[in-house]
Amino acid sequence: MIKSFLAILLAAVLFSCQETATVNGVSTADYFNYGDTGVKSGGVRMIPIKTPVGDFKVWTKRVGNNPRIKVLFLHGGPAATHEYFECFESFFPQEGFEFYEYDQLGSYYSDQPKDSSLWTTERFVEEVEQVRQALGMNKDNFYLLGSSWGGILAMEYTLKYQDNMKAVLISNMMSSCPKYGKYADEVLAKQMKPEVVKEVKDLEAKGQYSSPRYMELLMPNFYQEHLCRLKEWPDAVNRTFKHLNSEIYVMMQGPSEFGISGRLANWDRSADLPKIKIPTLTIGGTHDTMDPEHMKWMSTQVQQGRFLLCPNGSHLSMWDDQKTYMDGVIKFIKDVDAGSFSAAPKK
Repeated sequence: MIKSFLAILLAAVLFSCQETATVNGVSTADYFNYGDTGVKSGGVRMIPIKTPVGDFKVWTKRVGNNPRIKVLFLHGGPAATHEYFECFESFFPQEGFEFYEYDQLGSYYSDQPKDSSLWTTERFVEEVEQVRQALGMNKDNFYLLGSSWGGILAMEYTLKYQDNMKAVLISNMMSSCPKYGKYADEVLAKQMKPEVVKEVKDLEAKGQYSSPRYMELLMPNFYQEHLCRLKEWPDAVNRTFKHLNSEIYVMMQGPSEFGISGRLANWDRSADLPKIKIPTLTIGGTHDTMDPEHMKWMSTQVQQGRFLLCPNGSHLSMWDDQKTYMDGVIKFIKDVDAGSFSAAPKK
């Protein structure tokens, strides 16, 4: 009888602790309270978007509830998916961060219109602004994290709408596509065997990007060296590539990550970086498809910049140098939230 009473008492104490525990000022009871008034959807919401050619919907998924810290992810591609951001689900909830996975228009879980006039940075910027408004983010709580192409979009959005933001995180993306292409040609290509580079270039010259041989060459010699260095790619990464909208990707990026040749080929915002006044974290990997020194330089050009190097990381450093990446991102967000962020000294 006494043992039963003690067991009930212990259970009540543990339940009470769970109810009152807080992380970053958010109780565990409130963290998953999304204010749902109807059928619960696990945080998934289709957001209506107005465009010059009609109205569409984009897919978002919310995790957590924190009025002070709301992070929106911008995936790469263009036209990849949110799926490779799923690793954040193992880190952000325990910090109490509210965050949103999001498939941009044209991507797998969102509407996929066919009008090619939609695929411009300017149109995507206005989409992100509509998503921000729909999700109720503002200058006191809105953190934008863009990876790869999402980094381009994050820079473009910040340059136009930074008054609506708390901070921006630019992950594994240079501020200049011409310099990105130059780095691929002059640095990364020279790390590959000459005969491999020659065969890749020959296939490209013939336009044989869909040839099985093309991917046979790039996967072990480029993608597994500079895109994701894990021996076995995570399921979330594989799903992202499986669901890539290749039509939009080729139109904007070109047919390969090995350089750039699409609509973005001449994109360059390097000269405009000093206009970014909000706290900014740039992130690069030593083995990235992007030049880590350039991304470090970017952090010195914005008004309040900090650089995070992932020494074991490549383009998907959130996977192949996960601890370094997540520790740095979490520290940045916490520092900005606490008002203790300090930029790296200018050189």
